[in-house]
Amino acid sequence: QVQLVESGGGVVQPGGSLRLSCLASGHNFKIYHMAWYRQAPGNQRELVATITPIGRGSRTDYIDSVKGRFTISRDNVENTVAVYLQMNNQQPEDTAVYYCNTEPRPTRLEGNDYWGQGTQVTVSS
Repeated sequence: QVQLVESGGGVVQPGGSLRLSCLASGHNFKIYHMAWYRQAPGNQRELVATITPIGRGSRTDYIDSVKGRFTISRDNVENTVAVYLQMNNQQPEDTAVYYCNTEPRPTRLEGNDYWGQGTQVTVSS
């Protein structure tokens, strides 16, 4: 059964840090590009950071607004892929629900895009 389980969100003050984790299982996620996305209230979901498979060098890319502050990484743990997002020097505009998924397209399940429950990040003083 395909599962994407995100965790690690919370409330942090501006300038603070959080580390998000995602466990991806039930599919051969090891061969996929993975990514973190986020959706702020009233906005569309946006791509934040991507990472290629370990076998392709785990190359990373970021949207401009998080470059130098966020770091995406991944690891293979038996039949599960773990994807992390280290977020430093967070700003109020980083407030959103964060999701991990495959990239460039989300995982499909029974003909529909499949998303995990996400994890809420709130940056506020």
